[in-house]
Amino acid sequence: MTNGTLVKALSLLAALIVAAPAWALFDKHQPTVVVSDPFIEMHTAPGRGYPVFYVAGRGEEVTVLKRKTDWFKVRSARGKEGWVPMAQMRMTLDLEGEEIDWREVDFEDFSNRRWQLGMSGGDFDGARTLTAYVGYAITPNITLQLEGGEILGDFSDGETATASVLMFPFPQWRVSPYFTLGTGIIRTKPHTTIVQTSDREDEIAHAGIGVDAYLSDRFVLRMEYKRHTVFTSRDDNEEVNQWKAGFSVFF
Repeated sequence: MTNGTLVKALSLLAALIVAAPAWALFDKHQPTVVVSDPFIEMHTAPGRGYPVFYVAGRGEEVTVLKRKTDWFKVRSARGKEGWVPMAQMRMTLDLEGEEIDWREVDFEDFSNRRWQLGMSGGDFDGARTLTAYVGYAITPNITLQLEGGEILGDFSDGETATASVLMFPFPQWRVSPYFTLGTGIIRTKPHTTIVQTSDREDEIAHAGIGVDAYLSDRFVLRMEYKRHTVFTSRDDNEEVNQWKAGFSVFF
């Protein structure tokens, strides 16, 4: 798999994760609840701007199918399927008549996150860069991360693939700084010139610092600086600065 393919694959996965975590709870378990309010209104889509097409009255049972942020897709006993907001879902009971904890994603989930996927853009020694990454937290303080990147310059393009360790000294903070160390490869592809030059592949290592800032729901703002060392086949190595910022989702 080329790094360009890796970036596209990670980007697609990140896009799917934006929607998937909030729905995953009901993929295998679809609970049935009872309306305890006088009624709940079912919309045609998840949003107050969409029309109400069906009203489930008190005592009617509905099955929860999916969740998207603060909206739940439900099916009534008559087979009607629509979307109900969180505020009205809180007016339902389980089949034993007990209240249900319709828990929202909050900062506590951010502190206990396991998987994190995201995309970022920035500057790589004067060239534009786009990266996609996926990380897994083996402990609250240590995350293992894979990253693929594309570099777009005036005279050459490049691709990177790296594996990193991220160390979070204060994972419980809403704005959580981290240190990163990693290694990988960089492939440089010069633009076509009068004298044809071949592509070059070198090992690369980095050290850097960054910060994850929790926004809301499952969204995180990430800003990062890395100092790369490119181990070239020539006598001297290259030192490259990289700055980038972007967004990620966690679950």
